Amino acid sequence: MPLIRPFAGLRPVPEHAADVIAPPYDVLNSAEARERARGRPWSFLHISKAEIDLPEETDPYDSAVYAKSAENLAKMMDQGILMRDHKDCYYVYRLIMGDHTQTGLVAVASVADYDVNRVRKHEYTRPAKEDDRVRQIEALNAQTGPVLLAYKSQQELDAIIEGVTQQAPVVDVTGDDRVQHSFWVIEDDAIIQKLTEGFDAMDAIYIADGHHRSAAASRVAKTKGGDGEQNSDYFLSVIYPHNQMMILDYNRVIADLNGLSPEEFKDQIEASFTVAAEDAAVRPARPGEFGMYLRGQWYRLKISPALIPDDPVRSLDVSLLADHLIEPTLGIADPRTDTRIDFVGGIRGLTELERRVDSGEMAVAFSLFPTRMEALMAVADANEVMPPKSTWFEPKLADGLVSHMLD
Repeated sequence: MPLIRPFAGLRPVPEHAADVIAPPYDVLNSAEARERARGRPWSFLHISKAEIDLPEETDPYDSAVYAKSAENLAKMMDQGILMRDHKDCYYVYRLIMGDHTQTGLVAVASVADYDVNRVRKHEYTRPAKEDDRVRQIEALNAQTGPVLLAYKSQQELDAIIEGVTQQAPVVDVTGDDRVQHSFWVIEDDAIIQKLTEGFDAMDAIYIADGHHRSAAASRVAKTKGGDGEQNSDYFLSVIYPHNQMMILDYNRVIADLNGLSPEEFKDQIEASFTVAAEDAAVRPARPGEFGMYLRGQWYRLKISPALIPDDPVRSLDVSLLADHLIEPTLGIADPRTDTRIDFVGGIRGLTELERRVDSGEMAVAFSLFPTRMEALMAVADANEVMPPKSTWFEPKLADGLVSHMLD
């Protein structure tokens, strides 16, 4: 079984692509999804967040939601809004956000290779979120949310994928988040074979985002008991070269100073960091450097180099801040469960950190240097996991551009 293979995608007819594509299911709550889908009967949110078509008090995990998803998918197929390709294809998916461009391959990836960690992970999953994705896949008999994967950039493969984009895309739409989504179909058997063989020669590919979707696909494959060649033995993926992917900062805000005065707090952290006041908001310029916003003042923190271990997880900036400041000084040992800490994606900017502190809701905020893809891959190669909220990938893949049917 190859690491990846082509598939006959279910996708919107080109004239309805703009009506269909939607943000990923997990970036909107039910109320936001209901508002986004208002007046858009063909929005994929009617499939990915089908509670919007049920009474507002409906639990998103109610069995009626999954049934409604299946009903809405069938309706969009029956109405000719979604069509299935007549042969197995690869696809190219380009995202443009501002001055950032990334161009990757849409394929299905092997569950068997996921199970033996050739498709490498860097996060734990939560059972409830896994269960939700399993129920969605089983209700639809389809995988509708792609897993975001990365491969170590290879010039020959990058060039093949880029070469496809010299033709006009079959879909070229800009979402309401101003991200441009462009999509090409690869039907040429010679190109398909080159891509399959090129990826199969790799030692590994890496999950960037979508650990619950891939784990759910593995569970569904086991229940179907396939021979490794069935559609359910592969999961929907978009695979980008690692050097084209963009990880934004994932910042921290803390509700209190753990009983310390601001002066006592600064004195304590100076045991591990240099602390210098700055006139403007601090966006760290390199690993080991942090911004801190406290009582209307920005500071630049630099950790002592002697405290940076030779370890792929403990050397991450999120780990250094946790191990040498957030846990020992602020008393937060488990950021997964402690309600005194919150996380702010870099897409919201440093002004959001200032707002949270200036409002009195939070006492201190920290800005971080973005985790690098090389660091993520090093963690995955070591069979380790990253601390929670280590990476924020942008731009986000759209739901609805292509789905993988399991029949």
